Amino acid sequence: MGGSIKIGRIRIMKVTVDLDKCSDHGQCVFAAPDVFALNSRGELTFRDVAKGTYVSGELDEDLRDSIEEAIDVCPMQAIEIED
Repeated sequence: MGGSIKIGRIRIMKVTVDLDKCSDHGQCVFAAPDVFALNSRGELTFRDVAKGTYVSGELDEDLRDSIEEAIDVCPMQAIEIED
């Protein structure tokens, strides 16, 4: 897929969410609250800025463990890491 960029010792990645697969169960919010959130309608906040597929901005590698947990707990398997 895309790629992560290595800047010195900092590695940057992106998260892709297939909003057509996502059913807003919110498990990702519990696993990675620094990345995922629900809006006032109980929907993933990415729905406010994207349709179909959401690709995050650059995220620090330090978030990888929690994002991988979000991937594992997503019942719709709608989340991927680009690196």
